Amino acid sequence: MQVDRSCVVSSAWCACLILLFSTLGTRVSEVGGTHQSIPPSVVKLWASAFGGEIKSISAKYSGSQLLQKKYKEFERAVRVDEIDGLRLVKRLADDMEEMFHKKAEAMKRLVEAAEEAHLQHEEDPDLQYEYFNAVLINEVDEEGNSVELGGEFLLQPNDHFNNLSVNLSLSTVQVPTNMYNKDSAIVNGVFWSEALNKVFVDNFERDPSLIWQYFGSAKGFFRQYPGIKWKPDEHGVIAFDCRNRKWYIQAATSPKNVVILVDVSGSMKGLRLTIARQTVSSILDTLGDDDFFNIIAYNEELHYVESCLNGTLVQADVPNKDHFRKHLQKLFAKGIGMLDIALTEAFNLLGDFNETGRGSECSQAIMLVTDGAVDTYDAIFAKYNWPDRKVRIFPYLIGRESAFADNLKWMACANKGYFTQISTLADVQENVMEYLHVLSRPKVIDREHDTVWTEAYIDNNMDDGKGPVLMTTVAMPVFSTKNETRNRGILLGVVGTDVPVSELLKTVPKYKLGIHGYAFAITNNGYILTHPDLRPLYGDGKKRKRKPNYSSVDLFEVEWEDKEDTLRNAMVNRKTGTFSMEVKKSVDKGKRVLVLHNDYYYTDIKGTPFSLGVALSRGHGKFFFRGNVTVEEGLHDLEHPDVALADEWTYCNTDEHPEHRHLSQIEAIKLYLSGHEPHLRCDKELIQEVLFDAVVTAPLEAYWTSLVLNKSENSDKGVEIAYLGSRTGLSRINLFVVPDELTNQDFLTAEDKEGVFNADHFPLWYKRAAEQVPGTFVYSLPFNSGSENKSVVLASTAIQLLDERKSPIAAGKWGLKWLFLSHTHFYIDRRCDISPYSAV
Repeated sequence: MQVDRSCVVSSAWCACLILLFSTLGTRVSEVGGTHQSIPPSVVKLWASAFGGEIKSISAKYSGSQLLQKKYKEFERAVRVDEIDGLRLVKRLADDMEEMFHKKAEAMKRLVEAAEEAHLQHEEDPDLQYEYFNAVLINEVDEEGNSVELGGEFLLQPNDHFNNLSVNLSLSTVQVPTNMYNKDSAIVNGVFWSEALNKVFVDNFERDPSLIWQYFGSAKGFFRQYPGIKWKPDEHGVIAFDCRNRKWYIQAATSPKNVVILVDVSGSMKGLRLTIARQTVSSILDTLGDDDFFNIIAYNEELHYVESCLNGTLVQADVPNKDHFRKHLQKLFAKGIGMLDIALTEAFNLLGDFNETGRGSECSQAIMLVTDGAVDTYDAIFAKYNWPDRKVRIFPYLIGRESAFADNLKWMACANKGYFTQISTLADVQENVMEYLHVLSRPKVIDREHDTVWTEAYIDNNMDDGKGPVLMTTVAMPVFSTKNETRNRGILLGVVGTDVPVSELLKTVPKYKLGIHGYAFAITNNGYILTHPDLRPLYGDGKKRKRKPNYSSVDLFEVEWEDKEDTLRNAMVNRKTGTFSMEVKKSVDKGKRVLVLHNDYYYTDIKGTPFSLGVALSRGHGKFFFRGNVTVEEGLHDLEHPDVALADEWTYCNTDEHPEHRHLSQIEAIKLYLSGHEPHLRCDKELIQEVLFDAVVTAPLEAYWTSLVLNKSENSDKGVEIAYLGSRTGLSRINLFVVPDELTNQDFLTAEDKEGVFNADHFPLWYKRAAEQVPGTFVYSLPFNSGSENKSVVLASTAIQLLDERKSPIAAGKWGLKWLFLSHTHFYIDRRCDISPYSAV
């Protein structure tokens, strides 16, 4: 027997026990005014008797010996295969590529429909059109009449959209609060984009796994399907502007290198400097992870906003942008503005950075935030930018005065840029956006309908019952195809759809990755798309909040043992290969550590910026066994009331077609095996193995029932529950007490996250048992038990299928109360004749 508070894990079959007992120790008793200690030989007798009793009870109630015997009968009929990790990761990448391709094809259909609808539309400045405004639908005035742009809009809860009330026939339109929702440009755009409703519905019918589909217009409105009502914040404001979202910016423009010049001369004091700071901050909002930037303030001298980053550009990820924003607050205005030295520095900076081979030489820009320019500085442009004009100039004139506007306009026109004037804080966001239209022109003219994918982010609207859902978005730009605008390159907007990261995990056969194995994916920047150690939220339940910079967690932050970034760099460079290293993995919420040797297999997911990796632990993690039983006997034992399947594992894809969404996994398996539902896609191999496990473990039901019936009133009163789980996610559970008497009500529920089978990990008790010698029980106490007398002790044991080859099969679990252990202590006392002493 082993008693330990550390994390121990192995491979094989497992059985686990939960005990409630008081902390055991020795103490000094006062007898006749003297102090006496317990002799070591007596303590040794106690330990031996106590250990033997606990092991006997563990073996009895777990049924591990019966299960071992049952599996022994099947050894000759079972085949054990070694997992080919490279072949596995390539197959998974192909499956994910197919899934991503379906989403991209849906977007292509939206692009084609949008461009055709705009081609057929004639702009009408006097157009009057009533559309369903997402904020105003189902709103009435004081007389009970529908408000303008409102109207009755049918909304019904839909489980596919987490029971949000939606309309599957129509979309709704959201317009930012700072824009007039009946502006002519918006009304015309809303009118022609109504043609997308039919395509939205058709896409959803073709691929029922789709969730939100949308069109973000360059004019600022946002058409979303299915239609849903939007609610303003407590101030009556909806600040959402689709043009600020990463999916829009990435699709609308190419990766770019940007230098932002900020005038901090004396004339910029007061409100002008405040507007300038906000303008720079809004420009930063439009930059993404594929962009590089720096900010230089100037008067008579140059002042890099971050002095540690002189002479280079930095990646525009969230941490860097937030860091620069903080430094913007330190700017103050004084002196005279020397724009010539600022422009010279900016051109040199861009040129030097291009020579490093990083960033994008094709798309470069200088953003000039100033209240005026006394010259056109054509000599500088002639030296550094003409005739190729590779660097575009975007002047932002701050303030109401226009004395120097002509010089700034000339700079913009002479360098393929755009001039805009910002008079108030309210003007900032809309005016900053204008440069995106200019940078998108090359893509429009060349008809580059690039498909872009974002890094992972959290969608607060989609809650799976465990908190907000992690998403990635696929997006494509929409261009004007009218002859009169083709050469000007007019961007109409961007279409997109969200893809929950959990959709990726559904393609991963967890049963083939072993107990400690897992799949993970990263972006072309090395940021994690999915990884079991990515924890974007903190807190409990519905109160969980986003962690800062959760969307830019790099692979080296979780696979930190790779000191040379060998794995990360290979995946970022989209290579296919293998890598091995010893790792330390934390479990039990970081309280226990496992030392494992992992083999990593990786390849790229074609058609996306993502790379996929699979980690397999050496030993049992590299083997998989296959059993075989008839469908009839497998289904018979699978339908027993004590059998359950892992909630987050995909035995059958019940999300693909609406008629299957009400099915449980067991019901779906039955339907699939009946052969009457050709559209139901299932994992045939996994189903065969789960049927095998159901048959082999079936005798445990009768065994546990006999223990309940033959259990005397006073014997083994602490035993609460016996539980078994298999490598296929199958579990059996038996209560020896009524549910209300369970000491730990969260045990084996969704609240017990580390104690149940999840999409990305096996239960903790399964992992611990799997690493022990078969037949040996491992006991562990909760770390928060303290000196309480109601602590649940978990004991687990492994059952090996074949002695010479490790291959984990199943696990079980049961509980004992303190009352039982207290009774055992008195029993030991009597046997050892040590009545003068007491133990706690």
